Amino acid sequence: MNPTRRSPWITLSALLVYVFLYAPIAVLVIFSFNASRTNIVFEGVVNQGPCGPFYWYCELFQNRDVIEATRNTLIIALTSTFFATLIGTLAALALQRYEFRGKRASETALYFPIVTPEIVMGIGILVLFSAFFSWINTALALAPTQRLTMGLGTVIVSHIAFSVPFVTLVVRARLHGFDNRVEEAAMDLGANEFTTFRRITFPLIAPGVLAGAMLAFTLSLDDFIITFFTTGPGATTLPIYVYGLLRRIVTPEVNALSTIWIVVVLFAVGISQWFQSRR
Repeated sequence: MNPTRRSPWITLSALLVYVFLYAPIAVLVIFSFNASRTNIVFEGVVNQGPCGPFYWYCELFQNRDVIEATRNTLIIALTSTFFATLIGTLAALALQRYEFRGKRASETALYFPIVTPEIVMGIGILVLFSAFFSWINTALALAPTQRLTMGLGTVIVSHIAFSVPFVTLVVRARLHGFDNRVEEAAMDLGANEFTTFRRITFPLIAPGVLAGAMLAFTLSLDDFIITFFTTGPGATTLPIYVYGLLRRIVTPEVNALSTIWIVVVLFAVGISQWFQSRR
């Protein structure tokens, strides 16, 4: 038996796995050109107005609610990713390099937000914000127009809270293979701590930092449960907006939105892969 010969059953199994994973995405893209407004049965390719088969994409770009939800989603994702990456990277460096009281408890606590069901975490964050805002509003005797309420800020803080553990664990995994002798050699040659970190440490751990940032960004983009509990007026995100559409009729406009979102995510992943290969 030729050991290099591939079994047809392995090929078939791999093909079935790929079909299972990507067939729903292909159907979603196809239905974004559907002529039916009910989006249940494919009735052919739409051909209306000057946009032709891209009719639903034109309708999407004219929807102010979608544009506002997209803007909120990107603001929340980019802001929370930046701070979660910063905090997570610093936490990973501290846990990997230093011994301090409570280190074991800190390492264990990192897994709580990951293994805790999102709905439980969402309810907990909601109660925390509600109690804190109520105490502040009462203590300062704020007017109704000045009271602290749920909004874009609470969603950003919540996303930072559940993204930090993911970034920390990813960066720390990268640090496990780090050779400290490289830093020592740089310092022996006259580099200070900041220069050593900027020229030696960060370039070596950059793939892990980038991977953690991409993970935090992706988690923030498609999060629904925690956002649902912490959102407020003017802070509607795309997942919340799509959920609102499900209560009414779902038109192919949602498929067009999802298709564009998939293209954007694939583009971001491609840039990440290119950057890591260059590093």
